[in-house]
Amino acid sequence: MASEVEPEIVLYDLACTKNVCFSPVVWRIRIILNYKNIPYKTVFLELADIEPTLKQLGIVPSESASTKPIKYTVPAITHLPTNTHIMDSLPIAQFLCTTYPSPPLPLTSPIGTQIESLARSTIALSFSASLMPREIHILSPQSQAYFRRTREAMLKQPLENLLEGDKEGKAWEGAEDKIRAVGKLILTNREEGKFVLGREPSYTDFFIAGALQSAKVIHEGTWERMVAFPGFGGVYEACLPYMERKD
Repeated sequence: MASEVEPEIVLYDLACTKNVCFSPVVWRIRIILNYKNIPYKTVFLELADIEPTLKQLGIVPSESASTKPIKYTVPAITHLPTNTHIMDSLPIAQFLCTTYPSPPLPLTSPIGTQIESLARSTIALSFSASLMPREIHILSPQSQAYFRRTREAMLKQPLENLLEGDKEGKAWEGAEDKIRAVGKLILTNREEGKFVLGREPSYTDFFIAGALQSAKVIHEGTWERMVAFPGFGGVYEACLPYMERKD
């Protein structure tokens, strides 16, 4: 196992009281590391410690990130053999697939781009409305305060308002057709195999599985709701062997 040998990667992850990975974007990278059997160790960071830690590594936010309220985020990695430091899931994925080409992992495909784009523009809204107000309950008291302050500033309302009355149910009802549309795309190559592209996994599978695993850790009810839709549960099950290591 990767944990039994000298690590080549340090993975910076977001800490929670369950002591496991729960961030969907970090899960994408963790699944790649597990799939490629790259030796790594995890450093869990509290929310307020992410920026100073990554600044100390010399990481500079991308141009797009520099305009956002939160400029430093996880995942980030250090590649110990070359002392290379990288932030953000896609640049990290590109580095890992170039540095560790076997087994191969397609990072892009026409169907994958379509799935990821549609999921981000539609499902993400209802997904976030269910998970964000619940995520705070698995954070440490220190991170809870930071999370509430920063997220409520972005939302311009208390987190609890997202779950008020029938808001959550209506959000999911409004997204149902779009979720089914994404599920239909996921199943495009199902006759050839259990992954989006057929027999072998791609980054898009890890994009889907990472989001679902995040939901499972934060709020199992949201995970159950998502895997009930055709397509999603199949990809999640196919990726389970690469999600056994959670820390």
